[in-house]
Amino acid sequence: MSENRRVVVTGLGAVTPLGNDTEKTWEGLKNGRNGIAPITLFDTQGFKAVLGAEVKGFDPREYLEVNEVLRTDRYAQFAVAAAQQAAAESGVGGTVDPERFAVIFGSGIGGIGTFENEYRKLLEKGPRRVSPLFVPMMIGNMAAGLIAIRHDCRGSAMPAVTACASGSNAIGEAMRLIRHGYADAAITGGAEAAICPSAVAGFTNMQALSTSQDPDGASLPFDKRRGGFVIGEGAVALVLEEYRHAKARGAKIYGEVCGYGSTCDAHHITAPHPQARGGAQAMMDAMREAGYTGEDTVYINAHGTGTPMNDAVETAAIKKALGEEQAKRAFVSSTKSMTGHMLGAAGALEALACLFALEEGLIPPTINLCEPDEACDLNYVPQTAVRADITLALSNSLGFGGHNACLAFRKV
Repeated sequence: MSENRRVVVTGLGAVTPLGNDTEKTWEGLKNGRNGIAPITLFDTQGFKAVLGAEVKGFDPREYLEVNEVLRTDRYAQFAVAAAQQAAAESGVGGTVDPERFAVIFGSGIGGIGTFENEYRKLLEKGPRRVSPLFVPMMIGNMAAGLIAIRHDCRGSAMPAVTACASGSNAIGEAMRLIRHGYADAAITGGAEAAICPSAVAGFTNMQALSTSQDPDGASLPFDKRRGGFVIGEGAVALVLEEYRHAKARGAKIYGEVCGYGSTCDAHHITAPHPQARGGAQAMMDAMREAGYTGEDTVYINAHGTGTPMNDAVETAAIKKALGEEQAKRAFVSSTKSMTGHMLGAAGALEALACLFALEEGLIPPTINLCEPDEACDLNYVPQTAVRADITLALSNSLGFGGHNACLAFRKV
């Protein structure tokens, strides 16, 4: 097997709080549109956290037959839709040996909505009323399985389940499959649909969610007023392909996945390491693999959740990875200010943002950043997108369990 083959992105698909395709999603990101609003998916009476970044106007019947809709959880429906968009745009189907076509698709929680519904049936109506489809609808690998079935991907087909780093880990592991010769193409990304009572209550009670009732004052990455993240949902899919294969068939290339770092803090189940050792190491690994030099103009799509500790520690990680001077020169923004935190889908959405930022030379903003925090003193592109001829884009994802992932992208 040949080593270190180049890996490029030839297709994108998106179902997000900003729109149900890539064009609407990117338009929302670069124009600073807020996708956060009061939760409508359940009655929030009695809940402290009442805001979410919901997918709006999504009809799964555009992608699935009616009987398939009834047999799939919302997170898997999002995944199938995004994957279908990406595969159609890429045109990779039929050009690669199915045995060398992989799927690595992330989800932090999987079918938690199905779990809630079926457990309610168990308690209220007894065990005989639990659906025989309960388990296949709930499990976190089913998005990958459904995508593989629909697109005849007979290579590796598996999930990445690393909490909020799931989407980024999925993309990084898919890149490695292609880079090291185990696959020629892969459908990858992440999906989540966890805006439901149990998840919102659980995150709220661990003091992770913002309890603001103002959509413009809730998701506040790097702002002194920040008090937690806003839960989001959706899916983003990427088609990755070996560079020469993509060139030979004349595929559109969005950019190259040129670096990946994956580490663990080995410190705490929810809190990041106070010295940012794992996050900084993931960044340094990705930068080294991408051939980073001090001459690069860097954009970092930060994990930037808007929780007090996360944003300060990530700022420290960026300084540790780039050095103080280079960190001050880099462009940093958190698109979670617009999309909320899409959990296992976040890293995939933020990879999309990096690719379009490179392609258009436009840095999406961190909206609602009005009161800078002394502990967060980098260039976070507040309020409005800025033009910049960036040469390297990094995407950070940090998850419960101490999981850290960093992806690096360049133009081709």
